[in-house]
Order: sequence, then structure tokens, then C-alpha cells
Amino acid sequence: MAAVRPLFLLLFSFLFSFFLFPSLSLSASEAQALIQLKNSFTQANDALSSWVPNSSPCKSKWAGVMCFDGIITGLHLTGMGLSGKIDIVALLEIRGLRTISFMNNNFTGPMPEFNKIGALKSLLLSGNDFSGEIPKDFFSHLNSLKKVWLNENKFTGNIPDSLAKLTHLIELHLENNQFTGPIPDFKKPINSLDLSNNKLKGQIPAGLSNYNASAFSGNDGLCGKPLGKVCTAAEQADDSAASTDDSAGSDEDNAGSSTNSSQIVVGVVIGLLVLFIMVVFLKTKRGRDDDFSQLEKEYVEEVVEVHVPAATTRNRAIESSRGKNSEAGSRKGSHHGKNAMTDLIMVNDEKGTFGLPDLMKAAAEVLGNGGLGSAYKAVMANGLSVVVKRMREMNRLARDGFDAEMKRLGRLRHLNILTPLAYHYRREEKLLVSEYKPKGSLLYVLHGDRGAYHADLRWPIRLKIIQGIARGLGFLYTEFESYDLPHGNLKSSNVILDDNYEPLLSDYAFNPLMHPSNAQQAMFAYKTPDFTGYQQVSTKTDVYCLGLIILEVLTGKFPSQYLSNGKGGIDVVEWVQAAIQERKESELLDPEIIATATSENSVDQMLKLLEIGGCCTEGDPQRRLEMKEAIRRIGEIQV
Repeated sequence: MAAVRPLFLLLFSFLFSFFLFPSLSLSASEAQALIQLKNSFTQANDALSSWVPNSSPCKSKWAGVMCFDGIITGLHLTGMGLSGKIDIVALLEIRGLRTISFMNNNFTGPMPEFNKIGALKSLLLSGNDFSGEIPKDFFSHLNSLKKVWLNENKFTGNIPDSLAKLTHLIELHLENNQFTGPIPDFKKPINSLDLSNNKLKGQIPAGLSNYNASAFSGNDGLCGKPLGKVCTAAEQADDSAASTDDSAGSDEDNAGSSTNSSQIVVGVVIGLLVLFIMVVFLKTKRGRDDDFSQLEKEYVEEVVEVHVPAATTRNRAIESSRGKNSEAGSRKGSHHGKNAMTDLIMVNDEKGTFGLPDLMKAAAEVLGNGGLGSAYKAVMANGLSVVVKRMREMNRLARDGFDAEMKRLGRLRHLNILTPLAYHYRREEKLLVSEYKPKGSLLYVLHGDRGAYHADLRWPIRLKIIQGIARGLGFLYTEFESYDLPHGNLKSSNVILDDNYEPLLSDYAFNPLMHPSNAQQAMFAYKTPDFTGYQQVSTKTDVYCLGLIILEVLTGKFPSQYLSNGKGGIDVVEWVQAAIQERKESELLDPEIIATATSENSVDQMLKLLEIGGCCTEGDPQRRLEMKEAIRRIGEIQV
């Protein structure tokens, strides 16, 4: 019964606010709350200059504000030099907030009261100067937390017992603090764990004995597996006592759970009644909503069952005109005229075939909302996970022309190209389906909260990624030789990494599908100096974007060019060009890859690649390398 409560409350609160009061999904109070938060910081005027009153955080793309369809879902204020107080009262006004990242800033003092924000999924505070003890029960009400990064601070005292009781926790980084005492017994496996370089002592719990020894190094008082240090009888006794205390705490929690059970039942009953009323209300209100729009509207918070809504009168007429073969036609890739609403056209059946009904019944998770539209992860009943992108601006070509382009993309086969699986066509919006890769994008592995993979980005892997991107571009430049922009949207968020860190290019060759005004708003090529300074784009623009990724990978810095207002991150192009002129190139390299050099000349190879990146990002397109030359030179770099 306890599991019902958070799911039900999430479902109820989201539907109530989103459906019945859509105008409140991003109220003016949330923008005011962000201004209030900004005013609590010091050194924030430059980094957060886009945060201005009387503008919309989502529509105006305030720096570091993550949105999904007008709802603020995350604050990624990483590496902005911020300090001062974090106004928790202001954060409580942002009802959709799920991710907080204040990594690599200058905050000090005790842990802020983030535990008041009960729906958080990621709390990322690495690289600050937070200090003091964290209360034992701090995480008790943060039941949704998946990722906790507190490393590189000055926290003291015991690791909070409540942290070990989080049932959804998959990443925990506490390294390089001053935590003391025993390690609590975590009840669930954690994908990414690092407790190194603290002052922990006692026996490592048996449930953590299969982790790498590096996760516990730098704690002289720890013993047991996997460290290989045998525990004394006294240390084992201390561990047994700690386990007894933890068990007592669990009994208290169970007692509290029983006490609240009647409240949960009452809440569920009342909530179901309200939901029933809402469903009746929505059926009268939904009108012309198309089937696929429900994939977005019925998104709750993380993973939910997405159902095809009851057919409207208009939809029923269409369905009856199709007869019994509509779903079969969808699976075979046929379509039934421009009014068809359930067509999913397969262009690549290497992962099997499926129809829109399969997709609509899949468990769906929102991945983000980028320039081209919203992206979802959908897990279908057969186990296939796909990424679904909704794109509203691809209206330059009529249906036949769009079909031809999609089929052309579906025929592409290359190690470094993410080939679409299927698409859905409507005049107002398009749907593109491709295979989901668990590692995600290069952007998140480098800078985001995907710490389980970041540690693998040694020099050989980073070089492999750059060379794979170059090979993929070479293929696109052959296949789309006549295009002004064979890629056009090249950035690290559109480089997907497979299980072996082989890069896959996505969101390519879309420029001919979009009206110029829409392309200027949505595609990264139009954010480069080529367009902002010269009002033109060309194949040299793709070269610039390639160079930017090279500099990003080698320095490990988040490029300010990816932000709409250039505030936040680092202008890696200007930084690198200045260092090259001063012959200080070696100071630019990410220390993490210098430490993983595999031979004496590895640093020289890094610097050669850095030089290529610099040549690709020359401000004057005429002075840049040609794509063919850049690819050739990248291919010559050896580990």
C-alpha cells in the first residue's frame, strides 16, 4: 500500500494542475520565485543575466532553467561562480522541480533544507564548500531521489541513515568529504557509488562488498571486502551494533507507516473520485486533441502507462473508414490518406515492426525538450526501448516529399549514424522514432548527472568518440553531398553513445525539411558565428560545430555556445584561441585525460587534436578547415 501513495499523489497533483488549470502550469509566481532565488545569490548578475522580470523562464530560455512544455522541471546552475544563500522558500514555489544542480560553484555553510522539496529526483551539489553534519533523517521525505552527488565538499559527521533507505537511489557520490563513522547498510544496489577519501571506519556492509575497491579507498578505518583488509573482532562488533540500531529504526518506520495507512486509503478513495470527475470533464473538453498528443499530456513525472484516449466522434469516423485492417496497415508502413491519425510508417525494421497502438500503450518517460521539440523514452511490451521525438516545425515539404526524405534516412547504415526506425506524419507535427541507447548523449556523460559513465572517459575513449563523430560526418557528407548543411544540428547533445562508447550522430539532414525561419529558431547551425555574424550557413558551419565538440571533449568544459544567451559555461573557442596564441595549450587539457595517457606521446596527440579543434572553430569560415581535411587529420591521431 505504501507504494501506492507517491504514485497516486503524483498522478493526482499533475493532472489536477495540468488539465483543470493549464494556465497555472507556469505561473507568474514561479518566474518571481526564480528572481527571488537569483537575488539570494552573490556573483549572479553575469551568469544569470537572462533572468529578468516580466519574461518567461521557459519561452525566453533563462540560463540553467530546464523546462518541459512550459513547466520548469530542473535548475542546472553548474559552474556559474555562484555563492551566497540558496533560497529554499523560493524553490518551493516551483512545483514541477525535479532536478537541482549547483555543482562547481562557491556555496558554503551547512546543507540547505532541500529536504523540504519532496519530489526531487536529482540533488547535485558537487564541488562547493558545504560543511557540517547532515541530519540523520534529512533524506526521510525525499523518497523519489535517484541521484545524490555531494562529493568535493566539507561535510562531516556520519552518513545519514535515511540516505541508505532510499528505494530509488541509483547514484551516490560522497567522495572527498570528511564523513566519519560506519557505512550504513544500503538496502538496494546502487549503479554508481563512491565513498572514497573520507574518514569512514568499520566493516564495509556485505551488500557493498562487490563494488570496486576504489569506491572505498582513502578511508583508513574501513575493513572487509573489497578492500582485502581483515576486520578485527572489535570492528565486527561495532558493525553488528550499527546494524541493530538500523533495524530498530526500520521498526519505527514500519510503525509510522501503519499509523498512516488509514490516511492513505482515504486519500486514494477521494482522489479516485476526483479523477473520475476530471475524466468526465476532459472528455467534454478534449475536442480535437489528436492521439499522439496524449503521450505528452498523460506524462505524470517519470514512468507511467500511456493510454490511447477514448475516440472522439471525429476519430471514430476515421477508424470506421479504415475498417479492420487499420492496425495491420500501420505495422506494414502503409497510410490511408492525409487524415489518417494512427499511421506509423516503418523505415527500418532491424529492431522489428510495431504500430502506433504499440507505442501509445508503452511506458513513457520524458527525456527533455530541445530546439526541435519534445523527446520521450518509450518501453514497449516486447521490451524494445525507443526515443520518440515530436517535431512541430517540419512543414517545408508536402506529404510526399517528407515521406521520401524519411525513407531516405531509413536506408542509411553506418556504425556512427543513428538510423530512424519509424515516423508518424501530421501537418501540424511529426513524430520520429529511433532506438534508445542507455548511456545517453555525450553532453550528459561529460557534464551531466550520468556519473556511472563519466569515469570511463579516459583519453583513448575520448579519441574514439571524436574519430567516430568524424567518420559519421564523412558518411553524411557523401550521402547528402548536395546539401548546404549535411548535418546542421551537430552538438554534443546530438551525439549518442552506445554500450561501447561508439558515437552515433542524430538529428541530421533536417535543414531541407524546415522553413528557414523555423530552422533559425531550432537548429544549432544558426546559433554559430556564421549566421550571427555573416547571416549564412554552409558546410563550414558543420566544421565549426565539429571543432566545438573537439574542444569540449578535450577540455571537459561546457561550452557557453550551447546556451541561447551565451551566459554560463565557458567560451571554449575564445579560451582555446587565446591559449594557442600564448603557447599555453597544455593548460587547456582536462586533467582527467592527462592522468589516463597511455604512452609518452599521448599528450602530444591530445595537443594535435586540440590544434585541429582550433582550426575548425576559426571565426572566419574562409579560414577554417574543409570538412574532408578535418576528418583526414582527425583520423591520423593515434593513441
